[in-house]
Amino acid sequence: MSQPLAATGSLEDVTESIIFPPGDIFSDEPPLESDLHREQIDLLIRLIKWWWRDRQDFYATGNLTIYFSANQKKSEEFRGPDFFVVLDTEKKDRKSWVVWQEDGKYPNVIVELLSNSTASVDKGLKKQIYQNTFRTPDYFWFDPNNLELQGFHIVDGQYQELVPNESGWLWSQQLGLHLAVYLGKLRFFTPDGQLVMLPEEEANQQLQQTNQQVEQTNQQLEHVNQQLEQTNQQLEQERQRAAILAERLQAAGIDPEQIF
Repeated sequence: MSQPLAATGSLEDVTESIIFPPGDIFSDEPPLESDLHREQIDLLIRLIKWWWRDRQDFYATGNLTIYFSANQKKSEEFRGPDFFVVLDTEKKDRKSWVVWQEDGKYPNVIVELLSNSTASVDKGLKKQIYQNTFRTPDYFWFDPNNLELQGFHIVDGQYQELVPNESGWLWSQQLGLHLAVYLGKLRFFTPDGQLVMLPEEEANQQLQQTNQQVEQTNQQLEHVNQQLEQTNQQLEQERQRAAILAERLQAAGIDPEQIF
């Protein structure tokens, strides 16, 4: 669990002499629930980092503690989000996210992965903290086991449930992407409906496209070869007919070369 932050002075003057802890605080998150949870978190992180590989103004991570109270009141302590993205910040490695060392910034997007032991907290306490304290615009939860997906966006200070589109996808205004279940995993989709892919998936797709192009070229060459074969057969048939005609003319005492 997160450790209380030190303060000096008596109870009366504690508000005047708070000692802010260093920003270089290690994350204090417990082990993940299962391989499914770890793989899903890693997938989301890799996807958004690859999708925004040319950007330097965001931070995306998962299962990392967010320290947000300078006083570290016990009632405010809780585990960090499974996946979150902060916009308009420096893209660099961190040991944790310390709000008072990050210009007071909180995550713009949070995704929690549900489990039997955490679902009630993710849907209750954490949702309230993300809404009322973090003011995180987009909050989603996803269950890797039963594939339950639900999302919320803050409207007038309150989370409003997102309505899926005709494909069942949920829109994240902050990411400019859809979230949807694809082959049993939570994935991102572009506004025009394209799957956001990992680099190896893109490479595999390009390889498949190249193979398809090679196959199409081979089919076209095969078609040309078939046409050439047919032409050769026709020419051979014409040659044979000409030879037969020449023999018949010669048998009749006519020189074929004198005809033309």
